[in-house]
Amino acid sequence: MAVIKLTEANFEQEVMQSDKPVLIDFYADWCGPCQMMGPVVEEISNEVTDAKVCKVNIDEEMAIAQKYGVMSIPTFVVIKNGEVTARDMGAKPKSAVLEMLK
Repeated sequence: MAVIKLTEANFEQEVMQSDKPVLIDFYADWCGPCQMMGPVVEEISNEVTDAKVCKVNIDEEMAIAQKYGVMSIPTFVVIKNGEVTARDMGAKPKSAVLEMLK
């Protein structure tokens, strides 16, 4: 499944109403560690079938980033049933990001 780009317009439907856990990658185009994690997030989205994988560009969607207290990027947040169940920051090995979904 392709990575879903989140906006304020689709956030409620894609995340809060999702029947699957949602992994959100908060990133910016100018962020080096975010660029390193981009291909990892793409790989995860192609491998994981029991979760949604989404991205939020913090420069374009500041309100979402503020709502989730994103202070540094990349920040990864997992939301299940409308609740944050995991959160981590910085470049990580793929296994660490996948572990957040468990």
